Amino acid sequence: MWSKKWKSALQALSFLLVLFLHRQASADYNWVVKESTYTRLCSTKSILTVNGKFPGPVLRAYKGDTVYVNVHNRGRYNITIHWHGVKQPRNPWSDGPEYITQCGIQPGGSFRQKIILSIEEGTLWWHAHSDWSRATVHGAIFVYPKPGTSYPFPKPHAEVPIILGQWWKSDVMEILDESVRTGGTPNVSDAYTINGQPGDLYPCSKSETFKLSVDQNKTHLLRIVNAAMNSILFFSVANHNLTVVAADAAYTAPISTPYITISPGQTIDALLFTDQQPGRYYMAARAYQGNLAIGFDNTTTTSIVEYKDGNGNGKTAPLFPYLPYYNNTNAAFGFFNSLKSLAINQPDVVKTTTTRMVSTVSVNTLPCLGNQTCEGPNGTRLAASMNNISFVDPRVDILQAYYYYIKGVYKEGFPDFPPLIFNFTAEDFPLILEIPERDTKVKVLEYGSDVEIVFQNTNLVAGIDHPMHLHGHSFHIVGTGFGNFDVKNDPLSFNLVDPPLRNTVTVPLSGWAAIRFKAGNPGVWYLHCHLERHLTWGMHTVFIVKNGKHPNETLLPPPPDMPPC
Repeated sequence: MWSKKWKSALQALSFLLVLFLHRQASADYNWVVKESTYTRLCSTKSILTVNGKFPGPVLRAYKGDTVYVNVHNRGRYNITIHWHGVKQPRNPWSDGPEYITQCGIQPGGSFRQKIILSIEEGTLWWHAHSDWSRATVHGAIFVYPKPGTSYPFPKPHAEVPIILGQWWKSDVMEILDESVRTGGTPNVSDAYTINGQPGDLYPCSKSETFKLSVDQNKTHLLRIVNAAMNSILFFSVANHNLTVVAADAAYTAPISTPYITISPGQTIDALLFTDQQPGRYYMAARAYQGNLAIGFDNTTTTSIVEYKDGNGNGKTAPLFPYLPYYNNTNAAFGFFNSLKSLAINQPDVVKTTTTRMVSTVSVNTLPCLGNQTCEGPNGTRLAASMNNISFVDPRVDILQAYYYYIKGVYKEGFPDFPPLIFNFTAEDFPLILEIPERDTKVKVLEYGSDVEIVFQNTNLVAGIDHPMHLHGHSFHIVGTGFGNFDVKNDPLSFNLVDPPLRNTVTVPLSGWAAIRFKAGNPGVWYLHCHLERHLTWGMHTVFIVKNGKHPNETLLPPPPDMPPC
């Protein structure tokens, strides 16, 4: 009798807990963006944070929730916040990129942002989307299955955010300003971090290394985010395989792997089974850099998995994991190409396209003019482009200009194909090919268009891999390859059965990547390289998806507290 009463009481308590958590997930968050003092690598500096935390707070919600975040700017610079990978159906007003969907929240100002979740389930993240503020203003988003549903894998015993980042000893805004002033490459970072800590291999860091305490024979869900500014990363755990179960908040067919490759902007959900002998094991991350001729941070960040066995393992040296070499392209893309969709509650793969685009992604140079300082190659200024257009940010956001019919802010007519056809992956080029057009051109899409984009990397100036991120949509990566895209033969090998659904695709050095999606989200949506220096140099454009025919296919009206320009 007592056992039945206890069982009933526990069931009631569990039900109330679910209701409480659901209410919490849908409640308002209050975030204050402010300067905070942090010490890393033997030196102390002031950094921009949310609520004084680095990394910032985790936003938790259930699939399909609507969450409100009140953002109060108490910092020195304008700020915007982007909810990376959240589709925001019909609601680009809270998407966040500065001068694309809003102007910055000014110091002393506030903005109540509405985050509308739809099909996302898994790990996403949020970050500043103005200047280089996202170096320290970022955090994870955990989207749980709807109450009453479950993961498509055994429920883990615990979940752990693993936020991979970069740290500069100098002020990142000063680094950005110097790079913009000189036209040269910004300084590389001084360290990578795991959950804000550089780890044992850096000076003055060992005592604060992040440690994950685990019991033997348990399952931990690692929610991994690459929040680094300019580096694709390899990540692994010594003596443990990772079982990848989701990428960019979409479930994947489970794969067991000794390492992962993760580009800036991407997320991975991976199960860690603690099935090894009790001891200490490093988690570690370091750069994947396809082109070693380009300067990069070649250091390694670590954290420690510690088994709880009571036998003094805290004093033993951790085992170090396998990490592929920096320029191991086969390892990097071997992982990317191993991911397949689980196709649970995911959109259908576009089989027949109505809109086809091919866009080059290139690093460029601009001539030195007048009294400019020019520290790019051969006395030029560095730039970047898509289809030879280096995007110029307006001073009024494009969404506002589109909605209110403000003229002169942007131009339609972003080209569907490269304006110049040449051997994109050659080693030497005429100088004229390096110079892009500078403009603010957007691509307009009809509502419901079935879109294919092939990103063609070029070796202009300095070839490198590019993580390309699309706001407002996820897409299927139907193919990648090396060399110049062959419009007749390469589509024959496209995966239209179980391609991964992602929001950021890595375009390989000297290669191409093809994505497909349905343009079913009306509004203004950013498309850009997620290497921050390339975004600064102009490797981005904007898609405007027109309204459909029905009320639920129409852009929502703006909120009353949009930040002024």
